[in-house]
Amino acid sequence: MLAQDTAIETDAYAGGDAFPPLDPTYFASQLFWLAISFAVLYFLLSRFILPRIGGAIEERRDRIADDLDAASQMRDQADETVKAYEKSLADARARAQSVAASAKAEADADIAEAVREADARLDAQQAESEARIRAARDKALKEVRKIAAGAAADITTRLAGLDVAQADAEKAVDAARKG
Repeated sequence: MLAQDTAIETDAYAGGDAFPPLDPTYFASQLFWLAISFAVLYFLLSRFILPRIGGAIEERRDRIADDLDAASQMRDQADETVKAYEKSLADARARAQSVAASAKAEADADIAEAVREADARLDAQQAESEARIRAARDKALKEVRKIAAGAAADITTRLAGLDVAQADAEKAVDAARKG
């Protein structure tokens, strides 16, 4: 009799009854374990994983804001340098004009020489100031570009799970900036 019962059970599973995961008699336990699994997964995500991601994004945002502030300060310094240059240029021209007016009676040759020297000195100062301004601006733009590319690559890696090369991230930042 035992052999017949075993044969009936194997026949029942072999062809007649429904596949166990699709059998309605198991739905309650499946739903119970689904709810438990979902609750555990939700708890782990909300307590451990999502706060870390949010912290990394906030840290990136703060670093970018700091870098933008530094770039703004460099731009302000460049503006101050331009103003100092313009003031120096105005002072030098005023000095040259006053020297020319007072020395006109004495000798036109001395006045021409003083003006040439002042212009040469101002041109050198102007070239130097413009070079410093360009260097400061280029440095600030490169830093912001690198930070933006790094942030884009990091966010893509963390959110999409894709590894993005720094060069590809920089190309994407350049394309977004131009577009």
